Amino acid sequence: MSVADEPVPAEPTTDDLLAELRAARAEREEIAAEIERYGEGSVQAVADAVGEATRLFDRYADSATGTGDFEAYLEFQSQFAELVEDLPEGIPDREGFEAANDAVDQRTISESDFQRAREAIADAREIAALLDRREAARERVDDAERAVSERLSAIERRLDELAELRRLGDADLSAPTEELTEPIERYDAAVRDDFAAFVDDAPVRELLGFIETTRHYPLIDYQRPPNDLLAYVRNHPAGEEPLPTLLSYADYSGSKLSHYVEDPTAFETTVPVHRTYLDRIDAAPLTVGSPPPAAELRYLASELVSVVARFADEATVALARDLRDLARREEYDRLRDAVVAESELTADQREALRNGEIEAEAERLREARQRLAEALN
Repeated sequence: MSVADEPVPAEPTTDDLLAELRAARAEREEIAAEIERYGEGSVQAVADAVGEATRLFDRYADSATGTGDFEAYLEFQSQFAELVEDLPEGIPDREGFEAANDAVDQRTISESDFQRAREAIADAREIAALLDRREAARERVDDAERAVSERLSAIERRLDELAELRRLGDADLSAPTEELTEPIERYDAAVRDDFAAFVDDAPVRELLGFIETTRHYPLIDYQRPPNDLLAYVRNHPAGEEPLPTLLSYADYSGSKLSHYVEDPTAFETTVPVHRTYLDRIDAAPLTVGSPPPAAELRYLASELVSVVARFADEATVALARDLRDLARREEYDRLRDAVVAESELTADQREALRNGEIEAEAERLREARQRLAEALN
């Protein structure tokens, strides 16, 4: 992958993000001020009363109207009147509840009476809705602030990429990069050959045991052997065979397999199940590839010296030691920058460096970062 290839999204723009954040906060403050004007307790009392009134309307709208159930009619009138009588003193829009009670305080109640009662508490319903609106406004602010935070993170990542791009743009492409690449290539080739021989010749229990020990070396990234597979090769004679032989057994029929392994059932329930894992065993975790940063190579080379010595010849181990010495060279970072620049900088990126586009983008991002950070704080 080339460096600096993940630009910050163009939409929404910084102005859009900031406008939404301002609007969300303004809405939250406006609703909070309105609730404060009534009082938190009063708004909650209105919400409770509206909720109970709505419950009564919905429950008795059919049974208490017209020539419906007389008992339901009495229950409704009694409960609604009690609701209004029990309202706290000074509750906002008490008049609306009293008007609603007047609307249904009839010898018979019609659907239009119910409708007038519902309309009478419309203002109270708006007051009650302030609580839900406040919660929605808070969520809107949270969403807006999260969007700003995510954009800030994207800007930071992009600025890091651009800084790396500028650093590589300053690399000395005439530097003798072969002084870095050739020792690594020699080691990688040697360890691949030695590991291939190890896979072909060593008992599979020794091979998997070797891979299991690499868990103590965090920079050597082998996938650990499945426990049941490791137990099988340790406890059955088939584990004395090299990996290619063991894999060939996996292709045998049951009758043929019985001539080669003691317990065909144990083999068939273990080895073929992990065929993909076994097929993928190779030297890749033991190779270096593109030159890593000096500190990483020093640690990696130290681990490789210890690990590779378990199966490779002394010449390959010596090449691993050379890598450790290579990482200590004063000019390592300069040579590595040149290697990375040669392999990772695209033609478009080189042109963007030459014509100032990279620096201009970085300046725009720094300005946006400042505006967003100030708004968030």
